[in-house]
Amino acid sequence: MAADPMPIAPAGADPQLACPIGPVVDIVFSRWTTPILWVLHTYGVQRFVQIERRITGITPKVLTQRLRRLERDGLVVRTYHPEVPPRVEYEISELGRSLGPLFAHLADWTTENLPAVERAREAYDRAD
Repeated sequence: MAADPMPIAPAGADPQLACPIGPVVDIVFSRWTTPILWVLHTYGVQRFVQIERRITGITPKVLTQRLRRLERDGLVVRTYHPEVPPRVEYEISELGRSLGPLFAHLADWTTENLPAVERAREAYDRAD
């Protein structure tokens, strides 16, 4: 019999520590992080306005906050060019690129399972 891939945390464990992937989920799957990483992975080095144009609905303030957080987490590299006018570029880091297999696996899961999720939602909503 195969080992359980989701070990059970001991009773009374700190909820923050009970799920070992919790910190990664907080970093990677916040609302705008995935689209930003996708844009940088797909299109390469981008200036702020290019990212903003590719992600509809994100405000400049939120994009700035997300980019700073991603830079702090080591997933994005910010390069400042002291020119006139100054130029700032963003690119996905090697650490950010290492998330590629995770996103590919999630894309496969989505393709295979999203129809079942939608059917379950419809069945649940009909039951109410």
